[in-house]
Parts: sequence; C-alpha cells; structure tokens
Amino acid sequence: MEKSRMNLPKGPDTLCFDKDEFMKEDFDVDHFVSDCRKRVQLEELRDDLELYYKLLKTAMVELINKDYADFVNLSTNLVGMDKALNQLSVPLGQLREEVLSLRSSVSEGIRAVDERMSKQEDIRKKKMCVLRLIQVIRSVEKIEKILNSESSKETPALEVRSPLLTGQILERIATEFNQLQFHAVQSKGLPLLDKVRPRIAGITAMLQRSLEGLLLEGLQTSDIDIIRHCLRTYATIDKTRDAEALVGQVLVKPYMDQVIIEQIVESRPDGLQTMYKKLLEFVPHHCRLLREVTGGAISSEKGNTVPGYDFLVNSVWPEIVRGLEENLPSLFNPGDPDAFHKKYTISMNFLRTFERQCGSQASVKRLRAHPAYHSFNNKWNLPVYFQIRTWSSLQRCWSDAMFLPSLAHRLWRLTLQILARYSVFVNELLLRPISNESAKDIKNPVVTGSKDPSVTQGNSEDQGSGPSESKPAASISSTQLVYVVADLDRLQEQLPELLETIKPKLETIGFKNFSSISALADSQLSLSACVPPLSSRIVRDLSESCFSYLKSALEVPRLYRRTNKEVPTTASSYVDSALKPFYQLQSGHKDKLKQALIQQWLEDALSESTQKYCETVSDILHSVRKMEESLKRLKQARKTTSPNPGGSGGGMSDDDKIRLQLALDVEYLGEQIQKLGLQSKDIKSFPALTALVAAAKDQATAEQP
Repeated sequence: MEKSRMNLPKGPDTLCFDKDEFMKEDFDVDHFVSDCRKRVQLEELRDDLELYYKLLKTAMVELINKDYADFVNLSTNLVGMDKALNQLSVPLGQLREEVLSLRSSVSEGIRAVDERMSKQEDIRKKKMCVLRLIQVIRSVEKIEKILNSESSKETPALEVRSPLLTGQILERIATEFNQLQFHAVQSKGLPLLDKVRPRIAGITAMLQRSLEGLLLEGLQTSDIDIIRHCLRTYATIDKTRDAEALVGQVLVKPYMDQVIIEQIVESRPDGLQTMYKKLLEFVPHHCRLLREVTGGAISSEKGNTVPGYDFLVNSVWPEIVRGLEENLPSLFNPGDPDAFHKKYTISMNFLRTFERQCGSQASVKRLRAHPAYHSFNNKWNLPVYFQIRTWSSLQRCWSDAMFLPSLAHRLWRLTLQILARYSVFVNELLLRPISNESAKDIKNPVVTGSKDPSVTQGNSEDQGSGPSESKPAASISSTQLVYVVADLDRLQEQLPELLETIKPKLETIGFKNFSSISALADSQLSLSACVPPLSSRIVRDLSESCFSYLKSALEVPRLYRRTNKEVPTTASSYVDSALKPFYQLQSGHKDKLKQALIQQWLEDALSESTQKYCETVSDILHSVRKMEESLKRLKQARKTTSPNPGGSGGGMSDDDKIRLQLALDVEYLGEQIQKLGLQSKDIKSFPALTALVAAAKDQATAEQP
C-alpha cells in the first residue's frame, strides 16, 4: 500500500526505462537489465541510471527542506507526554486484572463442563455396554426358549415338528442369532460375556447340526421350500461357504468316487468320454433344486431366489478335480504323446462344456479364478509333451515315409527351427521361480525304458492353454530342471546320429559339401550353452535347501545353556536332513545323468552351503566366547570361586558342551561328504570349518581335569 502512494519524480522522456518498474513488488535487477539491453547498450543504460539517480537525490533534498520546521520542532512537541502516559497506566492495570479474572472464571467454567461431558460420555459408554449385554442375554434366552433347551432335553423340539415348520423356526433363530453375534462382538472382553459364552457355543452347535440335517433332508426329499429356508438361514448367519462345503462332501463326493474309477476308464476306448459325460450329467440331475433356489437355473423365480451361492464353482468343481487327481492320476501322464493329446483335448472340451453349465459370465469368472481350476490346468504336463514331440518331429522330418527330395531345403529349415525353438523354451524355463517340491508331484515316473531323449518324469507346473483368464505365476521344481538337463544331454548325443540320417537324403539331391553345414553345429552349441545356467539354478537350489537345515546350528546353544544336558557324543540330526537332497539327487538320477555332472553339482552346492555354515559356526563360537568371558568377569566381581562359569556342576561347562557338539556335527558332515564320493578337501571352506571346530574341541577337552 505504501509503495502505491509514493510518487517518484518524473524523468526525461529520453530514459530507456519506465520509473514505475522500480516500484513493482516482483522487481528483479537481472530481469530489468536484460530487458533494457534489448533496447539500448549497457553504456547508455548506465548514463540514464546516473541521470535518474541525480533526479532522485535532488527530490529527496527538496522534500527535507519542505518539512524542515516539523523536523526541528519534533522534540518540543513531546513535552508532557510522560505524565499523560502515567495517568493511563492505572486504569490499564485495573482493566488487565479484570480481564484476567474473567478469563480464570471462564476457564473454570469450561473445565467443569468438560468434566461433566466426560462423565456423561463414560456413563453413555457403560450404558451401551449394559444394553448390549442385556441384548445378548435376551437373545440367548429367546433362542433357548424357541429351542426348548431347558424343558425338552431328551427329545429336542426340532425333531417333533414338520420339516417346513422346522425351517421357519431355524430362520427365526438365525435372525436372532445374527443379532446375538453382533452384540457379542461389541461386548468382547466383558466378564459377563465370558459366563454366557458356553451357552452361545451350545446354541451355535445346535444351529449348525440342525441346519446340516435340514439341508440333507431337503436334498433327499427334493423339497424346494426346505432347501430355500435352509439356504436363507445359512446366508443370514453368514455361513454360505459351510453350506457349499457340506453339499460337496455329502452330495458331490460320493458321486465322483463312483464315477471316476481308473480301471473302468482304461478298460474302454471311450472310457474317458463316458466318464466326463456322467460328470456333466451330475449338475442337471442332482443340482437342479440347488440351482433353482440360488438363481443359477433359467427357470428360477427372481423373487424367491437366495443369492450368494455358487454350488457349481465351490462344491461340484473342487470335488471333480480332487477325484481326477486322486482316482485317475494317469490322466495327466505325458509319457505317450498320442494318448496325452487325446486326453487333453477331451478334457478341455469337458471343461468348456462345464463352463457353459455355470449359467452366467460372473459364475464363469469365479470358476476360472478358483484354485481348483488352476490346479486342474497346471496338472497337464505340456512342457514334457512338447519335448517329446520335438524329438519325434525331428525324426519324422527325415523319415522315408515323409521325406521328399524337392522339399529337402524346407525340411532342413524346419529342423533348425525346431532346435532353435527348443533352445528358446529352455531359456524361458530359467526365468521361472523355483517351487517347493513335494512327494506328490514326483512320486510316479512318467515313462520307463523310453529311448526318446526328451522323455522326462515328474509333473510340470506350467499351465495349459485352456480357457483360464487369470493365471498364477508358473514355477518349476529343481527336479524338473534336472530332467531338462538330462534331455539336453541326450539330445546332443543323438544330433550326430540325426546328421548321419540327413546326409544320405541330401546326397540324393546332389549335395556333397557337408563341411559347409555349420547351422546344425550352431544349434548344438546353442543347446550346450543352456546347460551352465541350468546347472547354476540346480546348484543354488540344492545349496539353499542344504543350508536351511545347517543353520539349525543356531539352536545348539539353546539346547545346552542351563539345561544340564549330558555331554554330547553324537552329531545333531540336522546334518542328516541337510544332506538328504544330495542323496536323493545322487540315487534318483544316476541313470539319467553322467556321474561326473552329478558330482560337480554336489561339490558346488556343498561349497556354497559350507561357506555359509562356516560363517554361522564362527558366529556361534564367538558368541559363546563372549558369554563365557562376561560370566567369568561377573563371578570375579562377586569374588566367587566356581570352576564352571557356564554350567551348574563340576563337569563340563555348558559352553564346552556347545563347542563339542559343533565339532561332532562338522566331523559327521565330513564323513557324509566322503560317503557321497567327494573329497572334503575339495569342498571350499570345509578345511577352514574343520580347523575352526578342532580348535574349539581342543579348548573344550583341555579344560577338563
């Protein structure tokens, strides 16, 4: 505001700038100079600024001369001002005291109001708690009265009424039970609720049993009204998943066990199609009433449907998948590629037909998101099927039944494309995470005695090209990686044989310079290049699996510290568990892989895990030594003479027991390494580990009398 009132003296019209620029709030010197330079040179700008500076100086002098008398008389005009100020100090002090007194009174009033409000809020909360507890007691008594739990203990009231009446009673009980649960949750932690909780548990069990019995009775008698009342009751108490699970166990599971029988399926050429046809007949024959009540059927009346259920997705489909996996494991076996292709095609057609039975797009989406749906798709071992077909395709390209001289160049290109695609597929496997192996996945071999180099065993977790929309991240087990390495090894061994098969075919078209065929050698090198990264993944997984048990050495101090355990004489059990994957690899794959490769994997994996184990043992011994020293200092400070700083008797101390146990573990580990056919000196960090525990063992035995 002050800047807007100030009037700067007007300069000559020849100035290269506007005087009002100096009065702007955002005035910037750099911007001002750069703007003026666009119009004039710096020398001219300097001259104009000096000229205007002189004008400002002259204007300031004139302003002072104009008001000179006021400046001179300023001191005389202030005479007597101190008396006037003293006269004002008294009434101002009184006013201040009055204001402070009023402020204190107002503060006390506010504080009193806050206290009363806080008490009222506390009373309101307690009143709400009492009202909730009263409501809990009333609900319990009301439900018990309906059930006649006090007057009819031998014959429950639910058994002497008609099913429909029972359904109506259960619906009333469920409504009251829902309110009971709400108030019980709000009253959690109150002592009175703990006293009533056994009665609530009894009501819950009674309601659950009654609902299960009523639902089964409605399904057996095909009474749609009973089923509707029962499902509505389940929905009222938010137990829809319990109803779906009950239907799956009681209604669906027995049917699936009767239909899915491996012997019957394998005994007929169309056994699989017949089985799937019977499975599809289950929904219209046995789920008609359930779908009509829940709105899953076209004939459902919208006003009488009970929403929130999807029996096809949550009851039928999981039992179908369970039955197929348990009763028909050969369905997913890719050992015979022709049979596998037929089974996969028929199964995918069955899956699409089952999706059409769902009745709505929302139901289909729920089905495709269900874990059982992904489990079914993941069971199909498509990578193994692809590997088998890869080698058979290479052989068929150059067989007498297929080869034509005019197509030799095309068949040669197809051969190279197949090998390149196989190499790409193996590299894609390296991007997948390692999964936890289970006995269920690898217990059955796919095929035995096969001469195909790409026949593998186990169960792939790669999902098929079915109609699933959302797929979980595909993973692969280390066992499957071992099979891939075995396939690569066999494929490389048979590529020279393939070349010998190709040469006569090429000679028929006049091709003689076979030394110029380097593409097949390049393909072989590409396949060979896949082995090292696969080996690294296998070694890393073996090492992590081994160390996950070896790190149990951290529990050794806890086992001996202040426990009075006997002096250790045997190694800990975690050593055997740590070496179990190595024995499984050596014994389970010796007929598939070269022994030298297996031994190299074992040596590399043991080197990695032993290095971590050495660091762990070193940390434990360092911690034991620090603990021992601190206990000694403490005992010296208390002037005690106990010879056992870590134990409770006159024998070996707890710290020495820990050292001895670690030494026994490492010694046993070295013995097991020798049994694996390896030399402990070739295992990196193992000599250092042996020296470390040997020194600890010497210390433990030296302190004994």
